[in-house]
Amino acid sequence: MNIILLGPPGAGKGTQAHRLVASRQMVQLSTGDMLRAARKSGTEMGKKVAAIMDAGELVTDEIVIGLIEEQLTTTTAPGGFIFDGFPRTLAQADALGDLLDKVGQSLGTVIEMRVDDDALVSRITGRFTCGDCGEGYHDTAKPPAREGACDNCGGHNFKRRADDNEESLKVRLMAYYRETSPLIGYYYAKGKLQSVDGLASMDEVSASITGAMDRA
Repeated sequence: MNIILLGPPGAGKGTQAHRLVASRQMVQLSTGDMLRAARKSGTEMGKKVAAIMDAGELVTDEIVIGLIEEQLTTTTAPGGFIFDGFPRTLAQADALGDLLDKVGQSLGTVIEMRVDDDALVSRITGRFTCGDCGEGYHDTAKPPAREGACDNCGGHNFKRRADDNEESLKVRLMAYYRETSPLIGYYYAKGKLQSVDGLASMDEVSASITGAMDRA
């Protein structure tokens, strides 16, 4: 089953996507990860992506759709694909729908992770990741079992995003409400939308998402 996880920055989409990858053999298609991988690949598409990013310009929807098509047609995903960070706009949603039709696939469900803006500030400012394996942590909600060492790989190279602060979050939230939140109505009209409480515990959110997928 192919799904989209919707929600503002800090809602926990990445965390839940990782859990679905582990539990249901799904493949997470993260726009950021795909762009970084393409840039390093040395392919014609990769060179195009690198040139655009090096120039400080935004990668076009056409290129992102091209990268997604490449993944859909070359990657084995027994449990389906999770779209993370795409679509962000109504135009991208239309483009994704056309692409899925083109490659003979479909969208199973869209899961909106509802969260409160004030709670997002605490979530965002406290989160960090292992720079070696990408495992995510939080100062209070999910600290490493042993201080300074990653539970997953044992690494000591922790990183925080430069824009994980209150002021940057407000800017990103404004962009989400302006550009991405219309997708909630878009997918509701298509009968694809389901909502879960993103402020529940990680395990409760996981159970809600699994339930939503089973009902789709």
